[in-house]
Amino acid sequence: MVVNYLDSWIRAICLDSKKAARAIGVESARKLQRRLAELKAAKNVTELPAGRPHPYTGTTERRFSLDLAGGNRVLFIPSEEPPPRKEDGGIDWVAVAEVTIVFIGDNHDE
Repeated sequence: MVVNYLDSWIRAICLDSKKAARAIGVESARKLQRRLAELKAAKNVTELPAGRPHPYTGTTERRFSLDLAGGNRVLFIPSEEPPPRKEDGGIDWVAVAEVTIVFIGDNHDE
């Protein structure tokens, strides 16, 4: 899967483990690197093996979440606009092959 970044801060956290450790803690930074490798290796988000992968619903239905550590998460959305849809109107995550990371941290602090 192709992984994009919303902005330069998120890109830096994803590509520099020292910056990630300072921003989200050592354990979350380690898990972030694993989650990124899993994202890049997967054909679509339904193949993700760890991190309690789950889509959001309601007004945040475009977001998909992977757990890190200590309440931190990595949130991403489909890069394609508009995103692929199922017959019921929900996002067809099986058809999503490119994502954009939009948040890393404790989304309750967002």
